[in-house]
Amino acid sequence: MRSFTFNVNISYNLFLQHYSGAASSVVVLTDEGLKLQLPAVRLRGFLSHAGVVGKFRIYVNNDNKFETIERI
Repeated sequence: MRSFTFNVNISYNLFLQHYSGAASSVVVLTDEGLKLQLPAVRLRGFLSHAGVVGKFRIYVNNDNKFETIERI
């Protein structure tokens, strides 16, 4: 299993676009400089009044399929 770390700073109002259907995915830049696209729904559990903010680690399997994500 591989992992990637990245920072996210999405305001609450901007993340609400996901709920309206205007935004279905999020593109982040990993600490290694790779662009990573993931479904916005994967960040839904981390939404607060401040938005989605913090450093995260995502785990993918050998086929680069999502396994889990955590705030670190």
